Amino acid sequence: MRHFKTFALCVAGFAALSACEKTIDKEAVDRAMTGVNAIDGAGLNDVMLKAGDPNEAVSYFQRSATAEPDRIDLQRGLALSLTRAKRTTEARSAWARVVDHPDSTNDDRVQLADALIRAGDWDQAEVVLNAIPPTFETYKRYRLEAMIADGNKEWDKADSFYEVALGLTTEPASVMNNWGYSKLTRGDHKEAERLFGEAIQRDPSMFTAKNNLVLARGSQGNYTIPVIPMTQVERAELLHTMGLTAIKRGDVQIGQGLLREAIETHPQHFEAAARSLDALEQGDTSAVN
Repeated sequence: MRHFKTFALCVAGFAALSACEKTIDKEAVDRAMTGVNAIDGAGLNDVMLKAGDPNEAVSYFQRSATAEPDRIDLQRGLALSLTRAKRTTEARSAWARVVDHPDSTNDDRVQLADALIRAGDWDQAEVVLNAIPPTFETYKRYRLEAMIADGNKEWDKADSFYEVALGLTTEPASVMNNWGYSKLTRGDHKEAERLFGEAIQRDPSMFTAKNNLVLARGSQGNYTIPVIPMTQVERAELLHTMGLTAIKRGDVQIGQGLLREAIETHPQHFEAAARSLDALEQGDTSAVN
């Protein structure tokens, strides 16, 4: 604001000094004012995109995009905010509008493919990605390509895409976790276990990878909790997962023991584990999930 006031005073001073000699170029001043507002607006856009409440950002960008519908940065901000707010259907439509803009980029098309996958439209996401030149190589593009190849059971392609994605990011934990789950669905439990372990090494806070690691071990009949960083609550939840895995493999008594341990380990009442154990003790294994 201080810079803006200074600018306004300078313009006013220039007008007073020049009044006797020539008329102020109003269009030049308007252009300068527009430049100042654009810089301030761009800064506010960045702040809103990082706002704690993504719905507040959605409201801001909806107002701004309505006022200036030709600005792709505002349309893009709205689409990103809707994605952050998990408003999937709206985000999909918003990214489609961004891609239709004459100034859209291949990165916008990747974002549209991501929105389509979130909305469950895998076939259209594949169409969008296939239309992007192969020379456009980004981490997100290859991560999505790998997920689609997984869905199509094109395992060689999936492995290739996951490997490329790993080389394009400095935070590979989520890629390793996805790749591990892909291996798990194929029945390659040992390789899945390795990838989940590496994901946890890269990001010790990733509970999804910890849970998947327990699934991979349990699927091989290994019912011991791995030595990994975990809270007491996480340990109870992992014991619960291990117990259910054992039961599904037919090792019911081992599963019951793991469920009891999960209930004892949890610092509060563990409703899900207690419910599963009650069902088992009543002889209803179909109710265990």
